[in-house]
This record gives sequence, C-alpha cells and structure tokens, in this order.
Amino acid sequence: MKPYGRKVAIIGGSRIPFARSNTAYATKSNQDMLTAALKGLVDKYQLHGERIGEVAAGAVLKHSRDFNLCRESVMSSGLAQETVAYDLQMACGTGLQGAINIANKIALGQIESGIAGGVDTTSDAPIAVGEKLRKILLEVNRAKTAGQRIKALAKFRPAMLAPAIPSNGEPRTKMSMGQHCEVMAKEWKIPREAQDQLAYESHLKAAAAYEAGFFDDLIVPFAGLTRDNNLRPEISLEKLATLGPAFDRKSGQGTLTAANSTPLTDGASAVLLASEDWAKAHGLKPLAYITHAECAAVDFAFSKKEGLLMAPAYAVPRLLQRAGISLQDFDFYEIHEAFAAQVLCTLKAWEDPRFCKERLGLDAPLGSIDRAKMNVKGGSLAAGHPFAATGGRILATLAKIIDQNNGGRGLISICAAGGLGVTAIVERA
Repeated sequence: MKPYGRKVAIIGGSRIPFARSNTAYATKSNQDMLTAALKGLVDKYQLHGERIGEVAAGAVLKHSRDFNLCRESVMSSGLAQETVAYDLQMACGTGLQGAINIANKIALGQIESGIAGGVDTTSDAPIAVGEKLRKILLEVNRAKTAGQRIKALAKFRPAMLAPAIPSNGEPRTKMSMGQHCEVMAKEWKIPREAQDQLAYESHLKAAAAYEAGFFDDLIVPFAGLTRDNNLRPEISLEKLATLGPAFDRKSGQGTLTAANSTPLTDGASAVLLASEDWAKAHGLKPLAYITHAECAAVDFAFSKKEGLLMAPAYAVPRLLQRAGISLQDFDFYEIHEAFAAQVLCTLKAWEDPRFCKERLGLDAPLGSIDRAKMNVKGGSLAAGHPFAATGGRILATLAKIIDQNNGGRGLISICAAGGLGVTAIVERA
C-alpha cells in the first residue's frame, strides 16, 4: 500500500441524537444543530479558544439565512474566532467529503488539524413562493413608479399563494430517491424479505450498542433527546411484513417500505482530524487513520446506464486497486443504509461476474463480504439519515470500533443523490 503524504488521524467525533422529521427538532435550525455538534466536540477535547486549521461542513437543505452556515456555527462553538470555516455540499456524501477535504490538507501539510461535519433538517425545510408569484414580486421590486407597481400586482391571483414545497427528488428525472431505488431493486431482483431482514438487524445492532454504552461519548444530548428517536428496539420481522409499499403503491409490486427505507431525519455531526504531531502536542490519542478515498458518479439520467444509487459499486473497486487490497481484506464494513435495497444491490453487483466484467472492467467478481462485519453498531435504517450529517456519524463510529478492536481496517461506502458515491478506507495497524 503506497502512502500519500502525512498520516491523517481521526481523533474522534460528536453528534446530537438523530430525530425523525417534525418531532424533537421541529423548531430547531441547521445552525442550532450544527453548533451543538461542534460544541460537543470542543467540550470533549477541550478545544475552547483553539484555532483549528479549518472547519468544513454543510447542509443539503438550506434557507437563505443559512448563508455562511459553517462559519456562523463555528463562531458560536467555543473555537477561536480566527478559525477558518466554510460550507460544502455533496448531497448524502457531504460529511465524508468534508472529512476527505480536511484530510487532504493535513496530508499535504497545509493545516495541522481540522473538523468535518454536516447537518440537515427536513422539519424546517425551506418553503418558497410559487414561480408565478415570484415573478410578480420581482416585477414589483423593479418598478419605478406607483403605476408600474399596481400593474404588476394586478396580475396576482389567490391561487398563487400556494407554496412551493421542496421535494426529495432528482431534478432531471423528477423521481424520488425511493422511486429510483425501486427500479434498482427490480433490476437486481432484491426480495422484500431480504430488505426487511437488513432493517431488522440494523435496529437490533444499534439497540445493543446503546445498551452497551458504545454511543455514550459520541452523542451529546440535545433538545431533550439522548438517543436517536427512530430506533426501534422492539422491532419484529412480523411487524415489518405488515407494512405496505412506500414508493410503488400502484403496481402492487413495490418492495420498499417505510421501515426498510430511511425516514426523513434531522441531526448534525462533527469529526476532529489531525496530524500525528498535533495530536501528540495536545495529548490526544488517534483512534484510527484515513488512508484512502475515492468518489464516483454514474449515468442515471441520460442513457440510464446505471441505477441512481449504484455509484459506490464503481468507487470501491478503484479504491481497492489504489490500496492494493481485496474486498475481503476488511475487518469492518460501514455501508450507508439509505435503503436496504440499495445496500443489497451493491453487494450483489460486486458478486456478479457480468457486472464486474462489463461495467467495472474486472477479470473476476470482487466477491462477497462477511455480513457479520457490516454495520456492526447499526446503520442509517436504525439511526436515521440527516443527509449531510451521515458521513460524520459513520466516520466517528468506525474509528471508535477500530480503536476498541485494538486495530483493524474498515471500508466506508456512501451513496448520494445525483448518482454520486463517496468511499474511504479507515485503518490502524
């Protein structure tokens, strides 16, 4: 394995509990939540007044008031006011991509430390006026006389007051992510029972991790919550089997349900990264190291060569080739559970000789993974999925798992809207 630049240490992470949309955080803003996650990290590592090299964080759903969101949150976090901070956005891959950006600067010696994070609220999603009303208001704003303003306002009709509600869909296809994933599930012949089983296991593993105290130092209480409120310790396969399709109700053939798909979720996370010298100077022990990263994109809209959420299936082989290892050379796999079907499609693609030869250009399939090593503390189906915050949750969780294991190697794989995939390797000898 060829090293690139300096080693980049993961010191640890902090997040607020994730909450289902329109529940505990219904009145909380992106800035409220991101600030809370950053404060948790500052308190945890005694960074009060410290000038960190950079902070990179973002949100997928933003109001105009979220201008300079990351910088505003940093200024309220306890870090030094001179700390550089900026926003970024890569849909569901935002948190991990932020960590990759920070890690690259540390590896190159441009900074010694940095924080990556993400936040999203679907409870407080921005609601815009309709396009016709918007044009009238702009015309009024441009008007130079009272007559021009009256003429523009005369075009108004009460029906124009209907708001433009944001949707979780692809602009080019007008399909939601769930609808796209239904297409993938049908193409790859992923049965409903397998999806429910994955969701069931995700909740059980997360519940067990909470009971064992694994999340005690990763989560800071916020707005009355101390744990993710989507978690269902009492879940049963019998109950899951009673749920109807969530995205394909008309055909009667839909297999994605509200339980084997992640719910709309609010939350925030942050992860501290550093050089080994910085960590040593601050008396902090690295949990693990980011050693490789790879992103990919697929053509899901034009020639429709691939399913919307299949980009990780392409990114991981490139990642493995660069690292000089195989898919089986991992102790842990953290695969984002946007939908159970998406995870299962990706795993099946890596096992498929035709896909691996024709799509990936490989001589042989990547093969299967040991499912007992996947999402061992639960995944997004149990925790929920605040789009930009998921990468930070996964990265901090995996680093702690590796530390508790006294070493090991982990793979992170995150699918994202826009046909994107973000992957990384985290390890410690």
